[in-house]
Amino acid sequence: MPDTLLVTDNEDLKSVPWTQREIEQQPETLRATQALLRAQQAEIHGFVAPLLARSDLRIVLTGAGTSAFVGECLAPWLSQLLGRPVEAVATTDIVSAPLFHLRRETPTLLVSFGRSGGSPESVAAVDLLDAHVDAAFHLIVTCNAEGALAQRGNANTHVVVLPELTHDRGFAMTSSFSAMMLAALSILGGIEVLDARVSTIAAAVDDVISRAAPLVERLARSGFKRVAYLGSGVFKGLAREAALKMMELSDGAVVTCFDSALGFRHGPKTIVNAETLVVVFVANDPLTRLYDLDIVEELRSDGRCGEVLVLSAQPSDGAEITLHGMAQAADADLLFPFIVPCQLLGLRVSQILGLTPDRPNASGTVNRVVQGVRIHAASA
Repeated sequence: MPDTLLVTDNEDLKSVPWTQREIEQQPETLRATQALLRAQQAEIHGFVAPLLARSDLRIVLTGAGTSAFVGECLAPWLSQLLGRPVEAVATTDIVSAPLFHLRRETPTLLVSFGRSGGSPESVAAVDLLDAHVDAAFHLIVTCNAEGALAQRGNANTHVVVLPELTHDRGFAMTSSFSAMMLAALSILGGIEVLDARVSTIAAAVDDVISRAAPLVERLARSGFKRVAYLGSGVFKGLAREAALKMMELSDGAVVTCFDSALGFRHGPKTIVNAETLVVVFVANDPLTRLYDLDIVEELRSDGRCGEVLVLSAQPSDGAEITLHGMAQAADADLLFPFIVPCQLLGLRVSQILGLTPDRPNASGTVNRVVQGVRIHAASA
């Protein structure tokens, strides 16, 4: 194994998994995504601004799997930023129980995330909103210009197709996840506002990629059977995405869980044993950070888990991975560099297990684009 996971110009790219390339291309895809949004700013603003001006507008972030976790990461942050509730509701929940989640008399903007834009639930959720909400609006963020979601078009819908490079070919979503998350943060939080931050975010991602290989290699070869990911605030959604990445790329060989720093003590902590790695995302928010550091201290004092891996932007935390130049960054900005070591760890575990990272589930019972879903008619 080389000292770095980075692909060099001299390497034969055909021998490098798409998953690895797509993790490592994220600084490029983040910059390209913001450039695309900047170029389309007038059209995007023309659609979104009148909706955000409505005090009665409900905003729902949706998707399936990793695409749903984009919403889980951003909903708390956007709720605070916009001064209104922003909800994250997975398409799988909307489709299976629409009457629990859709309100006919409440104007609703459904923000749909989809790498392929072709999963049955994604299409069905859009249709259900139109059928069950009188004033239904759609902002679609997708990585695939040929997908079903990208083909939707009417006065109440705006589609943003991200750069082709974000349409990950690997099974596990990596650069598509970060690009869609950046797009939503930029569109709903202000494209001009993100302009000033994207270069710092991308540089931090690049820096983590360049430094993470030795630590990732050691952890991947440690043989942990369980990994728990902990994060508070916006990082609880990120913990869920990180847990999914390890589960997907190890084909279920590594058992994972996720929780908040405070919630972990209420039962889930029983997963901890000598074969457990616990990953903690430490927030920059001063109050939240105290709770994150408390669980780190407790886990290390307990002496029961195999290892605690701490990711922080604060040099004083003594974290195994410290983000350079982001000590003053918003927590939403930390989402992007924090996920990278988790993606890389899942990749190396997959390779060490002898799996094919681009298609870890060799049996075909789980697929890159979900299959076997039957959409049943919903009552009015």
